[in-house]
Amino acid sequence: MTQTLKTKVLIIGAGTGGYVAGIRCGQLGLDTVLVDGGDGLGGTCLNVGCIPSKAIIHAAGKFETVAKAAGGGTLGITAAAPAIDLSQTVAWKDGIVRKLNAGVAALLKKAKVKVIKGWAEFADAKTCVVKTDEGDIRITAEHVILATGSEPVELPFLPFGGDVISSTEALSLSEVPKKLVVVGGGYIGLELGIAFRKLGAEVAIVEMAERILPLYDKALTDPVAKWLEKHGVELHLGARAGGFGDGKLSITAKDGEPLQLDADRVLVTVGRRPRTSGWGLENMGVAMAGPFVKIDQRCATSMKNVWAVGDLTGEPMLAHKGSAQGEVVAEIIAGHDRIFDPVTIAAVCFTEPEIVSAGLGPNEVAGRDDVIQSVFPFAAIGRALAIEAGEDGGFVRVIASKADHRILGIQAVGQHVSELSNSFAQMMEMGAVLEDVAGTIHVHPTLGEAFHEASLRALGHAIHI
Repeated sequence: MTQTLKTKVLIIGAGTGGYVAGIRCGQLGLDTVLVDGGDGLGGTCLNVGCIPSKAIIHAAGKFETVAKAAGGGTLGITAAAPAIDLSQTVAWKDGIVRKLNAGVAALLKKAKVKVIKGWAEFADAKTCVVKTDEGDIRITAEHVILATGSEPVELPFLPFGGDVISSTEALSLSEVPKKLVVVGGGYIGLELGIAFRKLGAEVAIVEMAERILPLYDKALTDPVAKWLEKHGVELHLGARAGGFGDGKLSITAKDGEPLQLDADRVLVTVGRRPRTSGWGLENMGVAMAGPFVKIDQRCATSMKNVWAVGDLTGEPMLAHKGSAQGEVVAEIIAGHDRIFDPVTIAAVCFTEPEIVSAGLGPNEVAGRDDVIQSVFPFAAIGRALAIEAGEDGGFVRVIASKADHRILGIQAVGQHVSELSNSFAQMMEMGAVLEDVAGTIHVHPTLGEAFHEASLRALGHAIHI
């Protein structure tokens, strides 16, 4: 027997866009139902993406530190050769995920959001049937928020299964592969490839572009490339992957030469695509923008009172974008006058070293004579040297308007620079000019001083260079 349920707001997808929208709807007194049919509360980010990958990356960094101490000592510290039981590391990671899952569940309960575990299929724009373990539930809603997220792209000649894995499986391996080949040199492949190299795997990366992280400018990616070279990561750039069998991945090198790469595991990270099939999107009558659901500045689709947030709506496919959109939509439904119009959405690569980019980069302003670009190296920052973060070529770069000194973009590469990303975004969102940063007394000794000095340098009077 099918149950029937009516609600003010129906949210499909419990990722960072959906669950945040749910909590905000609940806070605003809106009767809300959240359908969780994917990875669990928190979605890809919390369960098989951002959080677990950073946990594994952190563990890999700890292992590398001990390995350095065992390999001749570092900072006067020596240690015995380390060993890792990856199954225990994964169990620790899973514990973090469970704790966060429980936290999200508690927040939704506090906001009086009804959570239904099951897979939804829409018959029309406002009606869906959710298949649950207890039976089918037919839900009709006044407002629908689509937050179905994204999924890894599968290559037809390298289908997932067995030793060909996506990032999801890579985060739950029971042991470190002896030989790992990563297909795709974007941020996901490099983050995980670097982590497994630190854990002792032999790693090769196959990338179609001429360099790693092709969406970032070369100055930002050079320190990462140097780390890969120094640590024996094999790079095949301008190369194409082929089939995999008998422990060997076939590739075509840049010069057209066919090669065979030994691999215990092949990690395919060639991008993600919006999750648009399997839940009746085609029955909803919403307009599309290529593979994505088309939205306006209010996150509204072409169908009245149907909204979409997160990866489903296009690039950048970042968790914090989805969360911000979810809040905006909840407030619009509650009658507030809101639009989604950020000055910037900062992006971070948790590589070695880390990369941050917010706003315009040098490629976007190439050839313009109306901008100022200023770079300050971490090698001149005391805190960076004290934590061994100043010798990898890292820096902070500021790009500003020559006419009024308005900051147009900020980038950084270096250890721990992810923690500077919010400062970068905040300054740009507030419309800061170079003098605002220069006039802010930055704490010493911190890495953030490089942002201060880069802004001073753009004004022509850096102190420490």
